Parts: sequence; C-alpha cells; structure tokens
Amino acid sequence: MNAPATQSSVPSAPRGPRPVRIAITTGEPAGVGPELTAAVLAGSAAHWPDAEFVVLGDRDLLAARAAAVSVDWSAITAHARVSVEHMPLAAPALAGNLNAANGRYVLALLDRAIDGAMAQEFDAIVTAPLQKSTINDAGVPFTGHTEYLAERTHTPRVVMMLAGTGARPLRVALATTHLPLKDVSAALTIDGLVETLRIIDHDLRRHFGVPQPRILVTGLNPHAGENGYLGREEIDTISPALKAAEAEGIDARGPYPADTLFQARYLSEADCVLAMFHDQGLPVLKYATFGEGINVTLGLPIIRTSVDHGTALDLAGTGRADAGSLIAAVDTAVSMARYRHAVAASSD
Repeated sequence: MNAPATQSSVPSAPRGPRPVRIAITTGEPAGVGPELTAAVLAGSAAHWPDAEFVVLGDRDLLAARAAAVSVDWSAITAHARVSVEHMPLAAPALAGNLNAANGRYVLALLDRAIDGAMAQEFDAIVTAPLQKSTINDAGVPFTGHTEYLAERTHTPRVVMMLAGTGARPLRVALATTHLPLKDVSAALTIDGLVETLRIIDHDLRRHFGVPQPRILVTGLNPHAGENGYLGREEIDTISPALKAAEAEGIDARGPYPADTLFQARYLSEADCVLAMFHDQGLPVLKYATFGEGINVTLGLPIIRTSVDHGTALDLAGTGRADAGSLIAAVDTAVSMARYRHAVAASSD
C-alpha cells in the first residue's frame, strides 16, 4: 500500500497563518477508496504538516478496511490534524461486492464535501473513486463526478482535466466528457469551445501559477479533418473558436491531428492539451502517468481533485492497490489551496 511521495505541479506557496483544511470523500465502499484513504493519511503528518484532513465516511468501514491492509487506523485518527466525520453506511459493505443500497450513501459523502467547500469550511475536496452503476442502480441518474459537481455548485460549464505530476506535467483537458461518441460532434460549438478555453486559461493562472498558459488543441477527425475531406468540424467550429480565443488574448493553437500531437517537440512548451472527447486524450495521459496522475475539475468555485483510476473492485481489501494517485491528488489539493491563500493574501 505504500507509494512514493509525489511532486506537485503547483508552484510552492508560503504557508499561511492556518493549516489548509481538506475534505476526503471515501467513495464506493466496496472499492479501494477507503483503504487508499487510510494508506495516504498514514503518512499525512510527514507529507503535509500544515494541512488538516476531514475524512467523510463510515468509521467502522474505514477501520476494518485499514486493518485488512495492515494500516493502524487508530494511530491515524489519534493525530490532531485528522478527523473522521462519521456517515453510516446504508447496508454492510464487502470489498469487491457492489450493493445498490449504498448508492445514496456515496452521494451523501459528496454532497457533504461540496456543501462544506461552498461554505468555506473546507479549502479543497479530494474524491476517492465511486461506482456510477451503483448510484444509477439506486435510482439516481448519475453521469459522473464532474457533471454532478457542476450541477451542485450551479456552475454552467466545467472542464475535466487530468494531469501528471512533476516540474512540467502533461495536462489534458476535455471539450466533452462522458458522452457517447456519436454525440460528440453535435456537442461541440464555437461558443462552448471558447468558454472552455477561457476556463483553462483562467484556472491555470489562478490555481497553478502559470503566467501565460499555452494550450494546444486537437482536431476532432483523423488528420484534423484533412482540409475538410474527413470532416468539417475543424473548419466550421474548432478553428473559429481558436480565432475568437486568440482575440481575447488566450494562447490557444491548433487544431492539430491528435495522433501526432502527443510528442515532446509539441508538448515541451505547452501547458495543456485540449482534446475533443474522452478517449481521444485520456489514453495517452493515462499511459504516461497512470498511478501518479490526477483529475482536477476546472471552472468550479471550489477546489476539487481526484484520482485517475476507478474503484478497482478486484483489488479492494487485498492490499495490492497503489495509493500513488490519491497521494498526488491530495498533494495537488493542498498545494492549490495554499496557492489560493497566498494569492488572496497578496491582494489584501
């Protein structure tokens, strides 16, 4: 369960007068979220001495799952900067066995974190993976974390961005998220792409300290449409959006063929790639960074990070799950919260 410390992609900021307070939702109770949370917090005092953590979940589940992977949960909760807000399961949870009775429990964890962050009780939230099917089977239409966060915070448009860690991380944002492939073209509009580019530009400056973000944009079709022979979305939608964004001072370039864009000669000076759909950009990102990558929701009024993987039901309770991605997500959330505090303090 151990994982190496990661290097945040957010510039270091001076530590403020109070610790940053991070809420962690433990996600699907049958998955790896509870045990990974325990593994991460076992090293929290050393990794993040200026952070406080509020774990949202069923305390008995957390203790049992920690014990199953040889983590001393009582030692974690004895630490002054780690607390558990007990939210009881609706039904017993067994590792690897989904139970729709707990679908609304998972949503309750997320609702509590969002409400606390909106009320500035939490400086950021970190979400362990959940199982969409369990929530849908519980009778709640649910597409994903990203869409739910947008709805609950009344944010008209958010952007899903996955990123690696390190001094110059690979970042990939998405113009569309969880849509069937047949619906992607119709979902792409000039105004929508311009607003997406605004959000990326704004949040890279605001949360990641990138002074002048450079965004590379993929086409939708093979070979970026081959001058219209393989599709007109690049001509009719993507290129006009790039011109409009450029007129606003946003450094967005493209559209580039997605199959050749992800090379060092293009990415070496880029701060983010905007891909048109989920499986266009994320396979490359996950191949390069899986196990250490993170998911960040841009455009929200709150800070939210998450892991780059799912519930891993086959690994739950075995001790074989790698905590690296959750460590990176927590590290980035702490760094983003510190950076936001530093910016706010400098403007006072």
